[in-house]
Amino acid sequence: MTLVVLTRHGHVDGINPPRFRGQHPLPLTEQGRQEAIMTAERIASTWRPVAVRTSPLERCVVTGSRIAESCGLQSVTTEGLLDLDYGEWQWKTYDEVKEKWPRLFALWRASPHLVRFPSGESLQDIVLRSADVFRSTAEAFPDDTVVLVGHDSVNRALLLQLLDQPLSAYWKLAQDPCCINVIEYKNDTIRVLAINDTRHIRGSTADSTVSPLLKQRPAPAE
Repeated sequence: MTLVVLTRHGHVDGINPPRFRGQHPLPLTEQGRQEAIMTAERIASTWRPVAVRTSPLERCVVTGSRIAESCGLQSVTTEGLLDLDYGEWQWKTYDEVKEKWPRLFALWRASPHLVRFPSGESLQDIVLRSADVFRSTAEAFPDDTVVLVGHDSVNRALLLQLLDQPLSAYWKLAQDPCCINVIEYKNDTIRVLAINDTRHIRGSTADSTVSPLLKQRPAPAE
C-alpha cells in the first residue's frame, strides 16, 4: 500500500488580499515558516515517510525541507507539482484582472475548467502533471508513505482526479496553507482519507474533512 500525505506550502504574500500567485517566486512569511514547522511536527509524529517530493518553487521547497528534516530525509523537487502558470494574470490582483479581462475572469469563477489563462496554462495542464506525479509515486513506493508538497491549484486538481470529480468542481475544494490531505492507494484502489486537515495549525479556522479511518489510525511503531 502507498500512503500519500499531500500538503500545501505555508503562508505567503498574495493570499489575502488575493493575487494570482502562480509561478511567481515568493518566500514564506513568518506565519508561513511557523506553519511549516507545525506541519513538519505533525507529519513526523504521525507517519514514517520514506520520501518527500516538492514543487521547485521556494515556498514549497522550504516547507518540504522542514518536513524532510523532521523525518530524517532530504526533499527532492519535481516539476509536476508546479503551480498554475497564470501567464499575463500572474501576480495581478483580482481587481486588475477583472478590469482588463472581465468576461474571462467571470468564466474562471463560474466554469474554471473552460479557461486557459492568456499566455499561460489551463487546469487540464496541471491535471496531467499532477497525475504523472501520483502515478510515479505509487510505482516507486508501493509499500511506503510519501509526502508531496504542492500548491492550492495543483493539489485541488489532483484531489478532484482521485475523487472522480469533474474540474468544474474546482471551487468546491479548499486547500489552506499547510493543510494535510491523506490518500491511500492499495490494490489499484484509491481512498481519500482526509482533505484540508489543519488541526495541527494553531489558530486555524479552516474546515476539514477527516475520515474516521484516519482518526483511528495509530502512529506507526518505530
